[in-house]
Amino acid sequence: MQSTARDVTTYLEEAPAERKAALLELRRHCLAALKGFEEVMEYGMPGYKRNGAVEVGFASQKNFIALYILRTDVMETHKDLLKIKGVSLGKGCIRYAKPGKIDFKVVKSMLKATVKSTGVVC
Repeated sequence: MQSTARDVTTYLEEAPAERKAALLELRRHCLAALKGFEEVMEYGMPGYKRNGAVEVGFASQKNFIALYILRTDVMETHKDLLKIKGVSLGKGCIRYAKPGKIDFKVVKSMLKATVKSTGVVC
């Protein structure tokens, strides 16, 4: 579901109560790790842009929280760490059925890898 929020703070204020803590934690980790990236609202969700391209994003969807890691090499190297029940993977999307399924240690690792990556953005 795309949001019409003008900024990330408003987006988070409008998030469902049961997901708010996880979304705030995702934002905190993004802001801490993605130095030199610009925080934006694009495609109706928070995104983190470098050199004109969104490389990371997250969203509260109808049935899950989505984390978008758009550097293909980063997704590939972390796939095995993400194969757990309640988590489904797409090309650049990780869908968490429940906020408690988010392994923030893995998220931090993916964010650090994104900063270093020069691979393809999907």
